[in-house]
Amino acid sequence: MNDDELMIIALEEARAALYHGDVPVGAVVVMNGEVVARRHNEREKLGDPTAHAETLALRDAAAAVGSSRLDGATLVSTLEPCPMCAGAAWLARVERVVFGAGDLKAGALGSLYNLGADPRLNHEFEVTPRVRETECAELLVNFFAAKR
Repeated sequence: MNDDELMIIALEEARAALYHGDVPVGAVVVMNGEVVARRHNEREKLGDPTAHAETLALRDAAAAVGSSRLDGATLVSTLEPCPMCAGAAWLARVERVVFGAGDLKAGALGSLYNLGADPRLNHEFEVTPRVRETECAELLVNFFAAKR
């Protein structure tokens, strides 16, 4: 599957978050061309501030492969990962992160910080931004507009 097709899956996950009032962010983890995990935000549902789509997907992927190291994995998210999620990707040793909408308020893969390419850290990963950016951003804009 290519990045566009994977983002469509992540968008499906993001829409699922709407059913329980969570911010619509979805994430997918791919290894060896196969989706090993797919999740959406569940902060409100679980009452857990760490239940971001990316961290949940990385946890599921680690369980699926039986290792905390996800060497060669790609994490696909509808929103640029925050510092916690970018840190989780770094700790999991993913090879690449793909995201849709940038996040000027909390983005940690280019907007505010760049944890994927910080030479002070012991692992760097490739970042592919703006895949289906308009669709990802519209989902978030519509969610927050409805809240107001």
